Amino acid sequence: MRVIIVGCGRMGAGLALRLIRSQHEVTVIDRDPMAFAALGERFGGRTITGHGFDRDVLLRAGVAHADALAAVTSSDETNVVTARVARQFFRVPRVVARLYDPRKAEIYRRLGILTISTTEWGVHRIAELLSYSWFEPIVSLGSSVDLVDVEAPPALAGRSLASLTVPGEIHPVAISRGGRCFLPTQETRLQAGDLLHIAVLATSTERLKSLLGV
Repeated sequence: MRVIIVGCGRMGAGLALRLIRSQHEVTVIDRDPMAFAALGERFGGRTITGHGFDRDVLLRAGVAHADALAAVTSSDETNVVTARVARQFFRVPRVVARLYDPRKAEIYRRLGILTISTTEWGVHRIAELLSYSWFEPIVSLGSSVDLVDVEAPPALAGRSLASLTVPGEIHPVAISRGGRCFLPTQETRLQAGDLLHIAVLATSTERLKSLLGV
């Protein structure tokens, strides 16, 4: 996949290095040539100095044949303009813009531009970490679904996994037992000490507690 990254700050550089390790063809654009030092001497992609929303700069970066573009500078305005130019004028199939202002993020999502609001995600995640919970959230999938880990209470030993499933709300997706993790069926019997990996709606955590007898 041919990817253009606009902005070589911490996020842009980290993204570029990760994509290079995955064998993608990466071009990084930044107005400050010193920013490319963050990529290291062994970076296997291309670097171009200039503004990401500049048509000539984008053409030099190969935007006409790009499969994806990520605009991740420190400026919301630059990211939005760059994303719109790439999407509307050059028809890049996959365009993502990083935005700090969650209100702007929602506006541009409605215009068909994929956005990542680090502020919105950060607020949600910090609130989770500050709020005490008897189970441990591992991953937040958006703002409404969590993947949590919880040890099966001894009282559930021998019961089937179906007793912990609520369609559309609570779905056990895996069990760690005896040093290995496996995908269970609804007929799988629980054992004391099982570590359950459960996808749950944020609004259904109290119901999950009730099912677990907590």
